[in-house]
Amino acid sequence: MSTIREQPIFSTRAHIFQIDPSTKRNWIPASKHALTVSYFYDATRNVYRIISVGGTKAIINSTITPNMTFTKTSQKFGQWADSRANTVYGLGFASEQHLSQFAEKFQEVKEAARLAREKSQDKTELTSPALSLTSQQIFPSPIISSNGPGDDKFFRSQSADMEMTTERERIKKMLSEGSVCEVQWEAEFFTLQDSNNKLVAALHEANANVEQWKKQLAAYQEETEALRLRVAELEAQRGHDSSSEAKEEASPAVEELEQLVKAKDEELQQLKSQKGGRWEGDEGSEETFQKVQDLERRNKDLERRLQLAEQTLSETLSEREKMYHEVSKVAEIMDMKIFELSELRQDLAKLVESN
Repeated sequence: MSTIREQPIFSTRAHIFQIDPSTKRNWIPASKHALTVSYFYDATRNVYRIISVGGTKAIINSTITPNMTFTKTSQKFGQWADSRANTVYGLGFASEQHLSQFAEKFQEVKEAARLAREKSQDKTELTSPALSLTSQQIFPSPIISSNGPGDDKFFRSQSADMEMTTERERIKKMLSEGSVCEVQWEAEFFTLQDSNNKLVAALHEANANVEQWKKQLAAYQEETEALRLRVAELEAQRGHDSSSEAKEEASPAVEELEQLVKAKDEELQQLKSQKGGRWEGDEGSEETFQKVQDLERRNKDLERRLQLAEQTLSETLSEREKMYHEVSKVAEIMDMKIFELSELRQDLAKLVESN
């Protein structure tokens, strides 16, 4: 586990696998989903480690040494062996780019670990030369000789060990190559599983949208039907009420004004006929003349009111005609809306069938 003295220098996400310790062939998934895999640097001990934590458990805790090698076995999978942990780790990445970035960082950290080890060895040799010499004396290199039967047995034993080591390496290589396909299949399986989950979520969302569209379509249909009924009522009333109602509303006032004008005209004519014979001898001629003028003014006022009533009637008829045109325009718009809703219903039906 990383502590405060360790600092992360690179992080990525990958599916983690470990080699089966019993068969040394099959890969065992160490996590159900992709986890964060990070490079850490311990400045106190000058050590680099690869660490990945799942929950409260450290799934990977591998110290990088100069003799480690990270191998790309496919476009999205790589592995390395950790002799200290006595296992082989495998990582399945989401893309080839992530794999390349991890491999490049592995090479950089490996080189840094090599330089750190050489620096540490140089420092040890400078500070303890006697200890270095003693170590060389305690662990000398074996000398192969052909003198005597004991030396011959030692040579044959060493040759057998070399052959066994070579055979073991060859078997490991075959097992590693044989497991490449299985690793690829497992990585592809996890990728397909993630894609399937995304498709299922998208399908649920599409179904929810279809239900919402159906509700909106039903509401639009109800509103359209109500508007169609309203337009039909207005069209039915327009022919019967547009002219008759306006005339009925204005007719009483017009007839009343016409009767008043007619009565005043008759009264005016009577006064004019009487004016010629009684103008000079009648003492109230001045008053009569004034009354005639008043009647003439009232007559003109009544004529003006009659013209105004006729103009109002004409404007009312014009407004009714304008209203009729607006209703017709609304009817055309509603027909277009109904056509669009019909197309939307067909599209929704096709979408439901395809799902």
